[in-house]
Amino acid sequence: GTSRQIPQTIIIGVRKGGTRALLEMLDIHPNIVVAATEVHFFDWDENYVKGIDWYRSLMPFSYGNQITIEKTPGYFTSPQAPERIHDMNSSIKLLLILRDPTERVISDYTQVYYNRVESHKPVQLFEDIVIKNGVLNTKYKAIQRSLYDVHMEKWLKHFSLDQIHIVDGNTLIKDPLPELQKVERFLNLPSRIMSSNFYFNQTKGFYCIRSDGRERCLHESKGRPHPLVNTTVLEQLYSYFREHNAKFYRMVNHSFDWH
Repeated sequence: GTSRQIPQTIIIGVRKGGTRALLEMLDIHPNIVVAATEVHFFDWDENYVKGIDWYRSLMPFSYGNQITIEKTPGYFTSPQAPERIHDMNSSIKLLLILRDPTERVISDYTQVYYNRVESHKPVQLFEDIVIKNGVLNTKYKAIQRSLYDVHMEKWLKHFSLDQIHIVDGNTLIKDPLPELQKVERFLNLPSRIMSSNFYFNQTKGFYCIRSDGRERCLHESKGRPHPLVNTTVLEQLYSYFREHNAKFYRMVNHSFDWH
């Protein structure tokens, strides 16, 4: 009685915002099934040309009462993704998980840094990438990805605000349950995720998941320590994002506790 369904909900981003944590936590819910990998259907042309049947073939099997969810953080910043998703299903519900934009930039750098170290490639200090000739390097991709207002504008051309639920990534890590309960309500699902589904792992410094008699934590690549960043550089980043954040708050009728 199961079949592969095109997702009724997509986690569209943002990269290093907590998309993996959100997906794995939602996977606790009996009415949710999740795609195992990032599909990159709507943001990579070489995948998009393979068509909707190829996309469906990558989804898990589900029952009629279950929602299929996939997550690809690259969708949020992709110029093509909003229109392509709208063409597939104009009434789809979208989940967007965001965190403080400066923290996100540092986390983005940290991931690339560790990947380069593991591949024995040369690495640069954060400050040497972010500051060029004494000024903020606003062309740095990680900074561009944190301009939430710029990207949101593209999504709001195709979707109404009530189709996009924003999850506070900073809160999800500190206290997962309230954020997940908001998602349950947004998806019109019965309340099934409980506080007993989480326990705080002192070693890792974040919440792990307890479900179906099993305990699991996010991959070791998650929650890596960030480099200590020069205070002056931090202030430059805070200052640069301030106006973009204010514009984003107005767009979504909601404020966040960001610098």
